[in-house]
Amino acid sequence: MKGFERSPHPQISRMASSTRQPQGARPAPPLRPGAPSVRAPSVRGPLFWAGGLLAAAIVALIVFLLVSGPATYEYRLLFKTAELLVPGNQVDVGGVPVGTVTAINYLPHRNEAEVVIELQSPPAPLHAGSSAEIKYPSLSGVANRYIAISPGPNNYRELPSGTTISTAHTSSPTDLDEVFSALNPPTRHGLQQVIKGFAELYSGNEADVNTTTHYFAPSLRSLSHVFAELTRDEKTFTSFLVDAAEATSIIGAHSESLRDLIGNADRTFTAIASEREELARGLEVLPEALQHGVRTFSALHGPLAALEHLVNVSKPDTKTLPILLERLRPLLSEATPTVEDLSTAISRPGPHNDFAEAAQELPKLAKQLESASPAAVRAERESLPNTNFFGPYAPDLEGLFRDFGQATAYYDANGNYAHVLPVFADFKYNEATNTLTPTTPAAGLEGLQTGQLRRCPGAASAPAADGSSPFTDEGLLGCIAQEAP
Repeated sequence: MKGFERSPHPQISRMASSTRQPQGARPAPPLRPGAPSVRAPSVRGPLFWAGGLLAAAIVALIVFLLVSGPATYEYRLLFKTAELLVPGNQVDVGGVPVGTVTAINYLPHRNEAEVVIELQSPPAPLHAGSSAEIKYPSLSGVANRYIAISPGPNNYRELPSGTTISTAHTSSPTDLDEVFSALNPPTRHGLQQVIKGFAELYSGNEADVNTTTHYFAPSLRSLSHVFAELTRDEKTFTSFLVDAAEATSIIGAHSESLRDLIGNADRTFTAIASEREELARGLEVLPEALQHGVRTFSALHGPLAALEHLVNVSKPDTKTLPILLERLRPLLSEATPTVEDLSTAISRPGPHNDFAEAAQELPKLAKQLESASPAAVRAERESLPNTNFFGPYAPDLEGLFRDFGQATAYYDANGNYAHVLPVFADFKYNEATNTLTPTTPAAGLEGLQTGQLRRCPGAASAPAADGSSPFTDEGLLGCIAQEAP
């Protein structure tokens, strides 16, 4: 870029020159005709140099890519068979072509096929855990095969170029011809009949079959994941198979019992089927029963809490329970003969000599009582007014007849025996002088009372603190509580 010369546009030239003159400087003299031009200062700045560097970097990157091209990695894949696979077949990752088959070698000492492939970067380099599988698009194009790579996780170690992937991580397809060749003519004929039967079965249901087929591949893929999980821990899976075989052998050894079990189950289900109406009614009321059960279980919270409290309170007693049981052991040992005698009394061999046979006679007694009891009850009710009065005095009467002539006391209504003897004092106590003075027989009988003919039951003993004696039956007896012997 050259300096500013005289511009054919004077206005632009003046603007350029005016912007370059420092403040307070002299104006430059005008150019004379024929005089040499004066070069103006350069206008290159940082922006100019940055743009130049960026352009140079882009050009260098384009040249590098054109010269070097994408990086390639070579891997050797070992397959049990590589039939109909030829050099030039594609290598796909997730359905996207990423490489080609460059060579196929047969390894006679290992009876394996070595397939050499070249992969572009990305997805190369591969990582540990990668696997390969020979596939073909459809049954109609079995010759158009390709290799599908399943890369390992990126956090696993990288596999350098030239790495060999063993048959443990590769799989080959099985041709239908091999399957059909393994079948004899009757089996193939039977298979044809099966295929014809499926054709007749699906005739008219093509739409449903197509819908089912749409979900068939995802189901198989899920099933492959299931089998992969089963075989991941091979040791555990092997143990499971061994245990299953042992269980099958044990079941086979008990075939008769199993046959009986199946027969009993068949009879059970037959009996259940015969009661299907009752079962249907039971199923109808089952929801309501379940609702009642839910309410019952909801109401069990309080009783369970109380039961828990009871258990917690009973825990200290359980420590002494063994002691009680130990002490109870001799009692049980001694009670054994008694229990045996009771058992003999209840069911002694022979006629008319035990409680069981006596119980059999009770119905006859009951029939007799049906006619005798009403008369006895009526007689008791009619005699009740006469016996009510003597009831409270029964202890007095009993003491009278039992101890008459032996003692002057008797059992009262409270069951106490009154030990009473007549005592006549020979002296009289004087409280004023605190002295005893002789008394006469007449004075000794001053405290005696006669004519007490209406004493209440229990009057012979000291009155009880709770007022239960002497017994007056709330005044219904007509006795006098103040009369005491």
